[in-house]
Amino acid sequence: LFLPLQLFGTIVWILVASTKIPLPLLQGWVMFVAVTAWFLSIVFLSVFLFGYANRIALNWNQADFIFHGATFVFYFGAFLLQAATTSLHHFPRKFNSTAQERILTGHEYNISIAASVCILCICFRGTEISSKSFWPA
Repeated sequence: LFLPLQLFGTIVWILVASTKIPLPLLQGWVMFVAVTAWFLSIVFLSVFLFGYANRIALNWNQADFIFHGATFVFYFGAFLLQAATTSLHHFPRKFNSTAQERILTGHEYNISIAASVCILCICFRGTEISSKSFWPA
């Protein structure tokens, strides 16, 4: 169940890193969320793969729910910031310049759209996984 989070998190990481990063503050947060959530999901998955879940007395359903809830909040914030960066495509880099250099080139604009869509997929997928794991059948 962690594989979609890891896969889309890696894709977001690659897509944002492949641009020139015109707004470091906004896209820095997107990168931080993608890398941190990816690393924590690997740690969380390793706990189950190596059998530490049986040794640690913890409500793992609740821990899973809290983990996916927190990643939803952080990824949704990252989605808003990435979408804000994408929406600045038509603005010039310098407002008082006569040159028509854009904040994002056409290729970077397409990459930014793809990153925004991947982040949104993570948000919806994480919500679906956490609601299934927390509520007993």
